[in-house]
Amino acid sequence: MSASRNFARPARIAAIAPYLWMVVFFLVPFAFILKISLSQTAISQPPYEPVFELAHGWQGLKAAVGQLSIENFRLLASDNLYVLSYLRSVAVAAVSALILVVLGYPLAYGMSRLPRGWQRVAILAVIVPFWTSFLIRIYAWINVLQRDGLLNDVLVALKIVSAPVAWLSTDTAMYIGIVYSYLPFMVLPLYATLSKMDTSLLEAAADLGCSRSRAFWLVTFPLSLPGIGAGALLCFIPIIGEFVIPDLLGGSGQMMIGQTLWAEFFTNRDWPVASAIAVVLLLVLLAPLIVYDRLQRRQLEVQS
Repeated sequence: MSASRNFARPARIAAIAPYLWMVVFFLVPFAFILKISLSQTAISQPPYEPVFELAHGWQGLKAAVGQLSIENFRLLASDNLYVLSYLRSVAVAAVSALILVVLGYPLAYGMSRLPRGWQRVAILAVIVPFWTSFLIRIYAWINVLQRDGLLNDVLVALKIVSAPVAWLSTDTAMYIGIVYSYLPFMVLPLYATLSKMDTSLLEAAADLGCSRSRAFWLVTFPLSLPGIGAGALLCFIPIIGEFVIPDLLGGSGQMMIGQTLWAEFFTNRDWPVASAIAVVLLLVLLAPLIVYDRLQRRQLEVQS
């Protein structure tokens, strides 16, 4: 009896640990951000009010809560600067995720069809860029994409263009940097799904008269949809809040929401508005997660 109890305690701790992690590293920081988003900007330190001070007691806490308002969220909804930043971020993330699926799927499919030994080499080649600093890799693309950079030298040498092209500070450069940086996040989930697929299903499709292309679209592609969904989410969610790549490679026209958030926090020092932007951004990111979770549950129900 005592042995079973001793075994149950570590199991309970292991079950509780993820929830404690979420509370300490997500819910508590989010509560601070939410509180600041409901505050007003002030020329003080910290640059917002009211500030909860335990020394003022319960009455002081009630008075501070009474000063909170949703004015910052009204500002976000009424100002086109923030609305367009959100829309641009969603559009850039969606287009980037689509490009990543188109480029990542053939790569993952080819990796899954390699011999086992070569699959390990291919996975290592995909992971190797993570060993270099993300910021250094983006700065390297600045040198590649500038007018006298490597890309223009190659294009001029091959006589594809007659003069150097202005790649840097354009949406094209931004998409190049995003696709390069997030391609491993698309390839690895796809490879994990495709490598576990039962090849006997393709043999059965061939026996029933399916060509290779038809068997791919009727068998392989539907079975790989969970990998596509996981990879698309892994890319879509962080791309929406991306700051470094648009700031270093993109143009100075319309900003993404990550750039707007940075400007409000560090340039304008408007912490309440910046916090409100972060709260709304989190709500925007929860939408695809909820949709994906419901689709996964429906698929499990169908399979069961």
